[in-house]
Amino acid sequence: MGVIVYTLYSFAKDNKGGNLAGVVLDADHLSDIQMLNIANQVGFSETAFVHKSNKATFKVRFFTPNSEVDLCGHATIATFSLLRNRGLIGSGIFSQETKAGILNITVDHDSVYMNQILPKYYDILDKAEIADSLNLSSNDCLNNLPAQIVSTGLKDVIVAVKSIKILSSIQPDFAKISELSKKYNVIGYHVFSLETKFGSTAHCRNFAPLYDIKEESATGTSNGALACYLHNYGVINKDQSSELLFEQGYSIGKPSEILVRLKIKKDKISEVLVGGTALIRDELTFEQL
Repeated sequence: MGVIVYTLYSFAKDNKGGNLAGVVLDADHLSDIQMLNIANQVGFSETAFVHKSNKATFKVRFFTPNSEVDLCGHATIATFSLLRNRGLIGSGIFSQETKAGILNITVDHDSVYMNQILPKYYDILDKAEIADSLNLSSNDCLNNLPAQIVSTGLKDVIVAVKSIKILSSIQPDFAKISELSKKYNVIGYHVFSLETKFGSTAHCRNFAPLYDIKEESATGTSNGALACYLHNYGVINKDQSSELLFEQGYSIGKPSEILVRLKIKKDKISEVLVGGTALIRDELTFEQL
């Protein structure tokens, strides 16, 4: 008997955008080897398998085509969007047991949000060095915002450029980006412009060639870090909670929208949530070998 795998586009702005994930419901009967085999057959960066849990609302395990990983943001958005779509949950706050711990998930009527860790701000880097790896000059970068390593779970170099035209024109030197990512112990670069297509908070591109991702269409953790960076430098209101929208993926033909909620107490960030929607693309059947 085959296993049904739902395929969804997380963070999609339309049916061409987003980040693909697979989701298997009622996966308790599957062995580790079977789940790995199914994820390999599906071939997406991650496939999520939903199990019963005595610690949380659900237990979710995440498999790439060749290994299990502790957590995946876009597959989490896909999973809880599917659970809501199938009437297995409604709106509310739920919990997800993962190998990274138990995480709260907020489900609204049209979006799913995942809690991130509170921001950590690391080194400010030489703009000229970072710009060179993007085949830009430091003059293309915004003067009043630094190139800085920021994390809400994964470290990224946040880079501000002056316009969406400059951002769109970037031809990255992936070898140099990989070299600098190793040097600074980061996942990659999250490059943004405050000039946007649709009046969003920022327009973004994400490069992580060190992890075989030349450019990603939708990056939840990076936009969580960017939202905190913008709050830290006063680009967004420092004393009010905010609902922010980030555009990504347009340069590779996969338009995506990532939502970030910042909760502020006494001018400090008290909670970071990253979310969005997921569009169901297909139902596929795979053999559980």
